[in-house]
Amino acid sequence: MATTHFDYLIVGGGMVADTAARGIRELDAAGSIGILSDDIEEPYTRPALSKKLWTDDEFTWDKVPLNTVDDTGADLRLRTRATTIRPEAHEVDAADETFAYGKLLVATGGHPLPLPIDDGTNGERALSFRTAADYRRLRALAHDVDRIAVVGGGYIGSELAAALVQNGVDTVLIHTGAVLGDAVFPPALAERFERLFRDAGVEIVAGAKVEGGVADAAGIRLALDNGDEIRADAVVSGLGIEIATDLAEAAGLTVEDGIVVDAQLRSTTEDVWAAGDVASYPDRILGRRRVEHVDNANEMGRAAGRNLAGAGEPYTHTPYYYSAVFGIRYEAVGTLDSSLETVEDWIDTDRGVLYYLDDDRVVGVLLWNVEDARDAARAVLAEADTLTRDDLVGRIR
Repeated sequence: MATTHFDYLIVGGGMVADTAARGIRELDAAGSIGILSDDIEEPYTRPALSKKLWTDDEFTWDKVPLNTVDDTGADLRLRTRATTIRPEAHEVDAADETFAYGKLLVATGGHPLPLPIDDGTNGERALSFRTAADYRRLRALAHDVDRIAVVGGGYIGSELAAALVQNGVDTVLIHTGAVLGDAVFPPALAERFERLFRDAGVEIVAGAKVEGGVADAAGIRLALDNGDEIRADAVVSGLGIEIATDLAEAAGLTVEDGIVVDAQLRSTTEDVWAAGDVASYPDRILGRRRVEHVDNANEMGRAAGRNLAGAGEPYTHTPYYYSAVFGIRYEAVGTLDSSLETVEDWIDTDRGVLYYLDDDRVVGVLLWNVEDARDAARAVLAEADTLTRDDLVGRIR
C-alpha cells in the first residue's frame, strides 16, 4: 500500500477544511497540507445551497467554490473516504493508500438523515440535502416537475420549502410540530413564521411524521403516521444530520455527543484535533456544546488550523447561527427553546430581540431582523449572572 506523508492532514472536505488550511498558512507558509474529502468537488460555501443560490440572481455558481487549493497549496484528494485512523502510527488509511501525518484534524461533519421510504429511483426523485450535487439535483427537479414535498421543519427544511415555492414549485412541507418553528419560537412568533410560508403558497402538513413510502418513476407516495398519504413528484429530506464520529471512536478518541476537545480543540489523543460539526468544545460563555452552523465551521476551522501549526491558542469565539426566508433574517446566540420563558423586546412590528431564560438567567438571544447585534447578544450571555429582567428591555437596539 502506497504511503504519502503530510505535515498536516485534514480528514473532511467541507468549510472547516478550507478555513483550517488557511489557518495553517497564517503561521506556516511551507508545511505540506493534505485534505481527504469524500465529496466530488473542492470545498464550497454550503449555506448558499439552501439560500442565496435560489433567491439572489446575482449570486451565481462561480461564487460558491472557496478556492482552497489555489489559495493554500493544499493537496486535495476528492472522492477519498478515510476508513481508519491509526494514531499510534500517525497514519490514516483510505482505500488503497495510506497517509502519514505530523498533525491530524478530524473534520468529518455529518451525513443527512435519510427518509424511511423504498426508493426505486436511486435518488432521482427522493433525495437528502447536504452537498452541491444534492443542490444541482434538486434544482433540476424544481425545473422538471410540478410538486415537491419537503420533510422537516428545521433550518434546512424551512429554507428549502421557501426556496422551492419562490421558484414556482408547488411545495408541501411536512413537519412534526403543531406550528412551524414552534420548537424554537414562542407561540405568537411561530404563528407569524408559519404564516410567511402559507402566504407564499406552501402547503403545511403539521403534526405528522413520515413513517414510510415509495419513490418510483411515477412519483412519490409518503405514508404518514396519522394514516394520511402525501403524493408528489419528488421529495427532499431536511431532517438534519447524523454526525460522523465512527472513525474517531474506532481510533480511540473520546466521543460524547461529538469528539471531545479542549479549549485549543485538541482531542484526547496526541497530535489529533477536531473541529466543526463533530467537535464538542468548551465554549467560554455557554459551556461545553457542539454547534452545526457555518459561523462555527469558519471560526473553529481557522483556530484549529492555527493550533495545528503551533499557535497554542484557546478557541474563544461563541458562534451564532442564522436563517433567512421570505425577506426576514433571524440570528441567534445560545439556546433557543420554546419551552423556556422568554422576554420579548420588539423595536417595531418587524424587528425585535427575544431573550430565553432558564431559572431567570438568560441562556439564549434571538435577533429578529436586527442587524449588527451579535456581539451585543454575546455580551448579554456573558453577563447573564448579573442581569435582571428589567435590564433586558431596550438593551439591544
